[in-house]
Amino acid sequence: MFFGIIIYMYADDHNPPHFHAIYQGYEAQFSLDGELLVGEMPRKQMRLIAAWVELHRDELLANWDLANSGQPLYKIEPLR
Repeated sequence: MFFGIIIYMYADDHNPPHFHAIYQGYEAQFSLDGELLVGEMPRKQMRLIAAWVELHRDELLANWDLANSGQPLYKIEPLR
């Protein structure tokens, strides 16, 4: 969670690799490149999410693999 944005991944979720974000009633799914796939998110929060993804892309990819193999995920540092 950072700046009120909650980020999460589901175990055994469907492809393509993605994560979910919630912010004040908005819900969206983003690719691990930060591209909006489904849903809506305010522009400012989309920029914050994109910056976070840029910093943590490798960790997101690793967590996707862990989630889909039923293993616990690593905690990824929030954007500060």
